[in-house]
Amino acid sequence: MSPLTVRPAEDCRYDLVSLGEIMLRLDPGEGRIRTARSFRAWEGGGEYNVARGLRRCFGMRSAVVTAFVDNEVGRLLEDLVLTGGVDTSFVTWMPFDGIGRTVRNGLNFTERGFGARGAVGVSDRGNTAASHLRPEDVDWDHLFGTLGARWLHTGGIYAALSATTPDVIEAAMAAAHRHGAIVSYDLNYRPSLWKAVGGKERAQEVNRRLARYVDVMIGNEEDFTASLGFEVAGVDENLASLEVANFQRMIEEVTRAYPNFAVVATTMRTVRSATVNDWGAIAWANGEFAEATHRPGLEILDRVGGGDSFASGLIYGLLTGADLTTAVEYGAAHGALAMTTPGDTSMASRTEVEALMAGGSARVRR
Repeated sequence: MSPLTVRPAEDCRYDLVSLGEIMLRLDPGEGRIRTARSFRAWEGGGEYNVARGLRRCFGMRSAVVTAFVDNEVGRLLEDLVLTGGVDTSFVTWMPFDGIGRTVRNGLNFTERGFGARGAVGVSDRGNTAASHLRPEDVDWDHLFGTLGARWLHTGGIYAALSATTPDVIEAAMAAAHRHGAIVSYDLNYRPSLWKAVGGKERAQEVNRRLARYVDVMIGNEEDFTASLGFEVAGVDENLASLEVANFQRMIEEVTRAYPNFAVVATTMRTVRSATVNDWGAIAWANGEFAEATHRPGLEILDRVGGGDSFASGLIYGLLTGADLTTAVEYGAAHGALAMTTPGDTSMASRTEVEALMAGGSARVRR
């Protein structure tokens, strides 16, 4: 039985709406940013990746609320989003001043890492269009009420981008609740985003304020510690020991502090090398825990977006009325598959996800 009561699909235009920034990812492939002479372009963003995964892998109807500068880079980003099948009706277009002095589109240089060399991300996202959004820029009641959306997803990356983005998130969450939508939030703590604006103290101030609106809280052990102040016992700095019992104790503490959380889910990752991780997940609802199939020695091509794909698989399960165990299995399998392909977003199909959930192998299919 599903732990959530979700609005009927026939009453809503969208199954899920995400709120966040979308950047142009420049990927040097197998090489390094510092020595690259060419890059492959992708689109990506922590909140957006969930909407795209739901649309492309699971066939759900999704839209994104964000902003772009109206120039060639912004139109490239739009084209990439449209290719992913995500509705762009709620993109706010901001005028270009010629050089990006007042507002710009964000860039994200990311190399994948290999073996002993970890992945590296270098964001160039200051003063971006999405960070300039204000609560009044979107007609939230039209979106969640007149049109209808069953689910809102957002997160801590967008919350960190400017002084106004937490206000935008709060307005969206409040409207979603007024119209019966479920609200999920991925803590997604990024030290680089918070260090110039108050560090962990500011992250906790913002995330604790927003947490009171959240129905489904998602994160990993670092996220819950840095963003909300909850410690996971028995985890060393190299993440070499991720005991399920320690996560369970943390989640119990989290849900006592935030009784509005109907579901809490966390990924569990032990980093053996940049290309080999142990991968798993657990979720909590109604006082019960569900643990996904543990995948030791998971081989990884590109780890970026694995957590977002976990979130989209979990949400798909919950949207379609699955029980908690099935939902967390969808999340863990989708996240595992997403890390086998390049780019931030999933290239998996629902058939592949369900085959992996059922114990399918990597034998060639002809």
